[in-house]
Amino acid sequence: MDEKRVLPRFPLEMPVWLRLPGSDATVHAKTRDVSASGVFFYVNCELRADSEIEFTMTLPPELTRTAAIQVSCKGKVVRVQNDEATGKVGVAAAIHSYDFLAQAATSSFGDA
Repeated sequence: MDEKRVLPRFPLEMPVWLRLPGSDATVHAKTRDVSASGVFFYVNCELRADSEIEFTMTLPPELTRTAAIQVSCKGKVVRVQNDEATGKVGVAAAIHSYDFLAQAATSSFGDA
């Protein structure tokens, strides 16, 4: 299979707060890898391919080369993989837009 990615991916486990489509509810997820144009994360709920999503994650100093930076992203689910052994749902999402937030935080964006 030919590699279609243009931008490099960083294998990076970090927390993500995901706003569920059509809801104000947020759920916790954890990334497997991140690039400038997409993210793959594991979540414990069902999402559908082609769903529009919003999520927030904090990029660590190792990646930003400064302080930790919180980024709010909007994107679209491009692939969903159910891992029956662990019960986790793997989600690949394309990032369409993002905003760097003023300060890194550990709370969900429901507190904003």
